Amino acid sequence: MSTEMNGIAVAGSILVDRINEVSVYPECGQLTKILRVSRAVGGCVPNVAIGLKTLLPGLEVSAIGKIGADEDGDYIVAELKKAGVDCGGIVRSDRSRTSFTEVISVCGGQRTFFTYNGANAEFGYADIGTDALQVRMLHLGYFLLLDRLDCGEGEKTLRALQERGIRTSIDLVSESSSSYAKILPCLRYVDNLIVNETEAGGLAGMVPTDRNISGIAERLKRAGVRERVIIHSPDYSVCLSDSGYTVVASYELPAGFIKGTTGAGDAFCAGCLAGIYDGLPDKEILCFASAAAAAALSAPDSVSGMRSKAETENLCKNFDRKKICL
Repeated sequence: MSTEMNGIAVAGSILVDRINEVSVYPECGQLTKILRVSRAVGGCVPNVAIGLKTLLPGLEVSAIGKIGADEDGDYIVAELKKAGVDCGGIVRSDRSRTSFTEVISVCGGQRTFFTYNGANAEFGYADIGTDALQVRMLHLGYFLLLDRLDCGEGEKTLRALQERGIRTSIDLVSESSSSYAKILPCLRYVDNLIVNETEAGGLAGMVPTDRNISGIAERLKRAGVRERVIIHSPDYSVCLSDSGYTVVASYELPAGFIKGTTGAGDAFCAGCLAGIYDGLPDKEILCFASAAAAAALSAPDSVSGMRSKAETENLCKNFDRKKICL
């Protein structure tokens, strides 16, 4: 790998989040009032790329994905550029509109997503341009929402990236189907797998519990992941690498701190990538990633809560970590 290859590219899902805040999620057939409506960038690429650039402003971060030739696409590019992200790898579809997700966010609680796949369904190997990439790392997500990459082109892409000496990482979306099996062949071309406990269990074919989370990590590492399997949940995160097995508890956040959970997983992912890029030990990677996730929870959308590394650590310095027993 050339010593001139620096920075991180984030490739994959790009969309607009239309965030609808409600006080309670209604039962089927019932009505609830929408308290606030807002728009924000969403998907792996904007969330992780802006998170990385905010955490480490001096890092070269580039975005790779597909959007429509429409106002939502213009909005996404403008927001990425405003954050300092290189948008040269974003292409426009002449057939599909920009992907979007209607987010129903319960104030201070969970969220539900209704997504339109749009231009993301067209995004594939040819759009990534692996032969011309000059980056040290590339993160590719969200698998299970990228139709062409889910059906073989993801494995081809990751193999080509590793052959060029580019370190790879991936994440997924949480699915309630058997689709996870499609991703297993990709793992042998993945250096760092970053997923939540539901996704990890789906990939491993195991129901995730606190007792077996280490076994899930071991199974995924044996499936081919080269450097680290990182699994995060609301209460803790774990990392399995050749250095061993590491567990870090999440922060116990004060009442009223959480404004929304949209994007917290992507913030955690951005924190992991920043730590991996800087060569931090596994425990420090998890500690910083959990702090980044906590920062994201302070805002209702995916990116507004993000801060620089120093500001993130300062935000969390007086928070205790949860008591866990794994």
